[in-house]
Amino acid sequence: MTLINDVRLARAFLARAVEPPAWHTARFVDDVGPLEAARTVHNGHAPEEVVNERRAGDHWDLAKRDLSRAGNGDLRLLTPEDNDWPTNIGDTASVNVPAMPLALWVRGSARLAEVAGRSLAVVGARASTAYGENVAADVAYTLARRDIPVWSGAAYGIDGAVHRGTLSAGKAPTVAVLACGVDTAYPRGHTALLERTTGNGLLVSEYPPGTPPAGPRFLARNRLLAMFTSGVVVVEAGLRSGSLNTAGHAEQLGRPVFAVPGPITSPQSGGCHRLIQDHRALLVTSVEDILHHLTDAPWR
Repeated sequence: MTLINDVRLARAFLARAVEPPAWHTARFVDDVGPLEAARTVHNGHAPEEVVNERRAGDHWDLAKRDLSRAGNGDLRLLTPEDNDWPTNIGDTASVNVPAMPLALWVRGSARLAEVAGRSLAVVGARASTAYGENVAADVAYTLARRDIPVWSGAAYGIDGAVHRGTLSAGKAPTVAVLACGVDTAYPRGHTALLERTTGNGLLVSEYPPGTPPAGPRFLARNRLLAMFTSGVVVVEAGLRSGSLNTAGHAEQLGRPVFAVPGPITSPQSGGCHRLIQDHRALLVTSVEDILHHLTDAPWR
């Protein structure tokens, strides 16, 4: 490949060529555009820090296959050049701010631009309690009944309760951000839940089709939950929960963080209590509390 003249193909190639989050590559694309970035990455002439983010292998044929597959099924590739790309992201190219996704793969009936922005991410621990799951489902249900889309990470525990609560409202959509390809049912126990999500919402991933889940990818996807929503609600989280990583990304982006308190004897609420103690999150006990702190009039 010596020439790339199609922006979608260029971004599909870049999405294959680097492992997110690829801050230097994202900044390089911002500086020179996706066509020039794809050409130089493929030819090995990109800046050293960009080359260091590249995966081994030739990803050109895989990128063409990805786009062909998207044209024949329910998979869609979204790029920042598309009308359906959210406009609420802001400037994420500055230092210490999470890397912009190079492209996004989606499955489902909703439009990404319509479920981002005026939406909330509700997250929490995999090792959840009945208390936490009940609160998560209730918060998600109440938000959805108010026409507020609810995002989460599709994991066991709190995330699953969030998606189920949103779906049970039968109104606003739910969005699941995955640490694998959107054609990969993970976790297996949520296969039916993920399919239900595509009915009124979206599965979203920056990983190309067929990409398996991996530990670092869960942390990488957390920044998208913060990036595409207007705030993060942490329902239940231990002191080392990945949900605290999502909260940290929201802080970097200037998004509000909310935390639900739990029993002081519960390790699963230790992370929420720490966020509140450190003044990194607002204590909330209801959806009314959350909406009270969101000053934009349409939230009311």
